[in-house]
Parts: sequence; C-alpha cells; structure tokens
Amino acid sequence: MGKYLVRRILQLVVVAFVISVLTFMLVHLLPGDPTVAILGPNDTAANRAILLKQLGLNYPLWRQYLTWMGAIFQGNLGASYLNHESVTHILATGAPVDFELILISQLIAFVVAVPLALVTSRKPNKPLDNVATTTTFGLLALPPFVVAPILVAVFAVGLGWFPATGYTPFTQSPAQNIHEMILPSVAITAGSIAVYYRLLRSDLISTLQQDFITMARSKGLSSRRIMWRHAFRPSSFSLLAAAGINIGALIAGTFVVELLFVLPGIGYALVQAVEQRDYLVVQGIALVVAVAYVFVQFIIDFIFTIVDPRVVRE
Repeated sequence: MGKYLVRRILQLVVVAFVISVLTFMLVHLLPGDPTVAILGPNDTAANRAILLKQLGLNYPLWRQYLTWMGAIFQGNLGASYLNHESVTHILATGAPVDFELILISQLIAFVVAVPLALVTSRKPNKPLDNVATTTTFGLLALPPFVVAPILVAVFAVGLGWFPATGYTPFTQSPAQNIHEMILPSVAITAGSIAVYYRLLRSDLISTLQQDFITMARSKGLSSRRIMWRHAFRPSSFSLLAAAGINIGALIAGTFVVELLFVLPGIGYALVQAVEQRDYLVVQGIALVVAVAYVFVQFIIDFIFTIVDPRVVRE
C-alpha cells in the first residue's frame, strides 16, 4: 500500500506540473497581445512597456513561469485587470456553488440509479427493466444545455414550482437555497443516472450468476441479504470508477448550467472572463479546475484500494 501511494503521489505531482506549464502558456499562445486588451484605449508604446514590466512579461518564459509558480505557492493566483478582484476571492465565492451543484446532482443520481438497478437486476428483461433501460438510454442523449431549457419551461415558467434564475447562499437561507438549486442540479444529473444505473445493473446481473451467490442461496440466505452482503460490493467497482470520472467531469460540466441559470459559480466567472478577455482570471481558474480534476481522480483511485485491495500492485 505504501509503495502504491508513493507511486500515485509522484504521478500526481508530474501531472500537476504538466498542467501548470500548459496553463501558464495559455496567455502566450492566445492570439493577440494581452497588454492591448488590458490597456484598452490607453494602449500606447510607453504604457505597454510599463505594463510589461509590471506583469513581468519582459523576462524570459522560464523566469516568468518560476515567478508565477512562486506567487501561486504563496496563495496568489493573480487578479482581474478589470475590477482588480483577486482570482483567489473569485474561487472562494464561486466554489461553494459548484460544490453544491455537484453534491446535490450526485445524491439525486445515486438515490435514483442504485435502488432501480438493485430491483431490475433481480428480474432482467422484465417490463420494469425494459422501461428503465429504455428511459436511461434516452437520458444519455440529453446534455445539460438541452435539459435545462426544458426544465425551466415546464417547472419554472409553466408550473411555477421553481425559480428560473437566482441564488441564495445556504448560510443565509437553507430552504431557499435548496429550492433554487433543484432545477440546476437535475439538469446535470440526467446523464449520471443513466450511466450509474446501466453499469450497476449489468454488473449485478453478472455477479448474481456467480457460484458464490448460488452457494449463498443454498444456505437459505434471504435475497436482500445476498444482494447487500455478497453481490453489491463486487458489483460496485465499475460504479465507483464511473463516479470518479463523472464527478471530475462535472467540475467543468457545471459551467454551462451556471451560465443558463445565472448562478455565481466558478463556471459563470470563467465564461465572463473569457468574454471580457480577462486573461489572468482565465489562467488562474483553468489551473485550479484542472488540478482539482486530477486530485479527484487520485482520491477515487485511493478509494478503490480500500474497496478492492487487489488494485494495489507491488
């Protein structure tokens, strides 16, 4: 276990380093001169030279990278040149929105997918199984930017059950916060439900046909006990793998939903920064999101070693 963790941590460090280099080069690879966008109407040769010196863009790339990384290790991700708001503050105010969206959407996905898979896997190819399989297959074809307008039209505009836009912090009003977050969360959970259900159902059907399940039945164990104590755990590996990949992808997947529902999350801030060509904000957010995705995958790999010790190899 120790060697495995050390190896995975070293891989994490290497990947994080590559991400930092690519993110740093983002500003330099974009067309045009970032100083022109920053200065706007004040773009003159003299002002440009002053700004280049202030930003350290007049130094070689390797020195700029080291200076940038030094600032990051000190907690300084830069600041917006439009309103001078720090990227750290933007992330601190936007991260709770993203975290809540991911948490609620995944809770909904597991609450729907897991019980449904447990029920249908006992009697595959029966009416309930056929309906569930067909429905989840259709959900795979509905991306969030398609689901969101439909939900707004039906439940916000038509029925008036939920607000179409708006966000109230959880600490200010928990009930209002949950009420406002239901539609955005459902908009991004459709694909998760489909993936989780189909994977778990398929693995459960395969596991229930194994010899050790037949042995458990011959001992007179109840179907409920067999399902939870013997079949569910070995059938959950694919589910955990899909959840890890899906949760990491949702870090970026929430961006579209935040834009559609006008939620003040990291995605909404990133889209605004791209539109306004606020390069330093784009650079800082891109770095944090990419590293967060890799870190989530590392945590999921670690959970795998607990669920299935066979994952660890000397």
